[in-house]
Amino acid sequence: MKFTKMQSYGNDYVYVSLLDQTIENPEKWAKFVSDRHKGIGSDGMILICPSKTADFKMRVFNPDGSEAEMCGNALRSVGKFVYAKGYTAKTEFTVETLGGIKSIHLWVEKGEVVNVSANIGRPVLDAEKIPVTVTNRGNFLIGYDYKVIDKIFKLTAISLGNPHCGAECSDVFDLDIEKYGRALENDKMFPKKANIHFYEVVDKNNINMRAWERNCGETLACATGSSTAVYSAILAGKAANSVDVHQRGGIVHIDYNPADNTITMTGKTEIVFDGFIEDSIIEESI
Repeated sequence: MKFTKMQSYGNDYVYVSLLDQTIENPEKWAKFVSDRHKGIGSDGMILICPSKTADFKMRVFNPDGSEAEMCGNALRSVGKFVYAKGYTAKTEFTVETLGGIKSIHLWVEKGEVVNVSANIGRPVLDAEKIPVTVTNRGNFLIGYDYKVIDKIFKLTAISLGNPHCGAECSDVFDLDIEKYGRALENDKMFPKKANIHFYEVVDKNNINMRAWERNCGETLACATGSSTAVYSAILAGKAANSVDVHQRGGIVHIDYNPADNTITMTGKTEIVFDGFIEDSIIEESI
């Protein structure tokens, strides 16, 4: 199996093109390649596939082998991957995901992708579509004070193709994220679990954020999480429509367009290395 290791602000995945090769049992492969001691080491595995409805298709697998609907950093990295590897010469194209079709724009200088923007569409607030079972504003959960173990967070639940929850707090970089993140991810209000994004508003153009990702744990960066934090803060009247989100892995820029109610994320992504794994090695390991 040919693969490429990529990272975006420390959010790292193993990328596998199925445009020119095939694999079986992707769930087991994801477990193997994600293992940081026995495999390659990553936050999961991304498959780049042919699509009948878009230019490409992306599948996202967590380290436990479960499949996720979407990942913003991975989406932008797929954009760079297909251009850098010669699968497309376009700088604007679409990618099919389980969370819908997303639009990519590449910023190219001297043949190199230096930045990637992804329009991930409209955030969904309808409780049934997220899903979330607790609401406080009609059919929405927005700015809801909720006690998790021994601490109260203001929660806003949205879907960006998969379930997300913005949890506003005042001490995000000192927070025991494993304690509260795990508890909220598995809270009964989220029937399919949720990605939890703890954030604090610095000012209208800057937010600090840490991400606890469903079936994965804390990651150094999360672009959809950054989008969740910004949109949650906008709904609370605390953020502008153009915000830098500061994470432990780096800064992702989020733009919200109120005219069409869409979110665009912009940031860098890097190819770390290419490699090859003999099928027999993986078969023995799984």
